Amino acid sequence: MTAPIPRDIPDLPALPRAAPQLLPSVVPARAVVPPVRRPLTAVYRLALAVLATAAVLTEILLGSPTRVLSYFVIQSTALLALVTLASARRAWTARHPLPGAVTGAALLYVVVAALVHHIALADAAPTYAMATGSGGGDMTWLEPVAGHLLHTVLPVAALLDWLVLTPPARMHLRQATTWLLYPLAYLAFTLARGELLPGSAGRYLYPFLDVARDGYRSVLANALLVGLAIYAVAVLLVALDHTRPKTRFRL
Repeated sequence: MTAPIPRDIPDLPALPRAAPQLLPSVVPARAVVPPVRRPLTAVYRLALAVLATAAVLTEILLGSPTRVLSYFVIQSTALLALVTLASARRAWTARHPLPGAVTGAALLYVVVAALVHHIALADAAPTYAMATGSGGGDMTWLEPVAGHLLHTVLPVAALLDWLVLTPPARMHLRQATTWLLYPLAYLAFTLARGELLPGSAGRYLYPFLDVARDGYRSVLANALLVGLAIYAVAVLLVALDHTRPKTRFRL
């Protein structure tokens, strides 16, 4: 026999309405968002890499290769060429972009080199000149063209690539300190180079790092000021990277 069904069914307790708590995902967004080919971006970055390479090679041909390759602007431009070439390949093949730490470092170094040139080296003595025009009278016009590319055109083009063709919020403040390692290593390199070339007129490449003229105390003070300026520019780039709007078009 079965029990009789009661006429009045007691009220059931109400189910909780709170939404279930979802655990944070450990999968990065780029792992689930498919990349997109950007051919025009790849062409722009390839042109930027070609111009950077041409400017570096021109300076090497017009001057002493070992001296030219010792300049900060040459090394930073060579790094920019490699980074933009790799970025162009990734944009063309629909691969994920390079890390922001890498592209941010390349951008910072060329911008700093341009600022130092226009602020501190505009009236520098010929002793600190990069090239001596040894390519011959018919090639002397190439040196100012290469210098304009190195100190003005390429930094502006790199800034445009970052502002227009690169998604925002890819840099982080902790990277600003890491980016200072290369300028610090370059300071040690240029001071050691000067000590290994005693008696040479061009032993020091920059007037504010000329130990023979100003002494170590003044040079280290100048290096500290330049280092603080580099860090300030790095922090400014990171801040702008997190405040600039995202572009609504894809090239």
